[in-house]
Amino acid sequence: MLGYIIMGLFLLAFIIFIANIRIVQQSRAYVIERLGAYNKTWGTGLKWKIPFADRVARVVSLKEQVVDFPPQPVITRDNVSMQIDTVIYFEITDPKLYTYGVENPLTAIENLTATTLRNIIGEMELDQTLTSRDVINAKMRAILDEATDPWGIKVNRVELRNILPPRDIQEAMEKQMRAERERRQSILRAEGEKKSAILVAEGEKEAAILRADAQKQAAILQAEGEAKAILAVQSATAEGIRMINESNPCSAVIQIKALEAFSAAANGRATKIIIPSEIQGLAGLAAGIKEIMTDPERPPAAKEK
Repeated sequence: MLGYIIMGLFLLAFIIFIANIRIVQQSRAYVIERLGAYNKTWGTGLKWKIPFADRVARVVSLKEQVVDFPPQPVITRDNVSMQIDTVIYFEITDPKLYTYGVENPLTAIENLTATTLRNIIGEMELDQTLTSRDVINAKMRAILDEATDPWGIKVNRVELRNILPPRDIQEAMEKQMRAERERRQSILRAEGEKKSAILVAEGEKEAAILRADAQKQAAILQAEGEAKAILAVQSATAEGIRMINESNPCSAVIQIKALEAFSAAANGRATKIIIPSEIQGLAGLAAGIKEIMTDPERPPAAKEK
């Protein structure tokens, strides 16, 4: 019987020993109290606590946490009421301070965020609020990080997710944005038309320059052709005169040539021509000679006469 009691006590002690073994996971910390007072903080690994004396006061996550707070009513310096909701990124750096520093850390952070946001927005106007998110985020992060440091919390980032002004303000802003877009569109259209007109004018200018250059080249080529033709005619005339001079023509031949020139001059271009008497006699002589030479039936004696 005593053996069973000892075995039972041994089994109970073993169960109690096993029940007080804890395995602390990665990125977690256990805050341990001994007899109601803080004793130590367990890190990652296999741990054992003293039965009935030690207890796990809080299991703390060391990961970065994200908290989305509901929209908070704020009023700007120009008396515009709006709703702003914030997102806080924080992590716990000291599990002991996080456990004993404040009763409800998330509620404390939410209330601190709301009051800080009201203070910052109250110093800014509506337009500045809508265009200065980065400034507001930086100010809030610095203030919250300093305020939550005694609680073992480090605020890494603060983001304003939504800024909701009143409906009438939103409609006015939409109209202003629409007018601004239309103005930019008109400017872009005018710039496009301007560039198009410039390109058309430049094209016409280049075309006119090319046409003028072509006409110039054509006139030059025509003048060069006419000059060459005149030069050829003059060269031929000079060559004819040179050959006539070399053949030493008699006066009768010269007079006949003169007669031919008068005939060419009178070829339908004049109504009256005055011919010198010397050329008239020579013309009759030339006509007689031509008739004799072209009449084969005339006797030789007649030709001699």
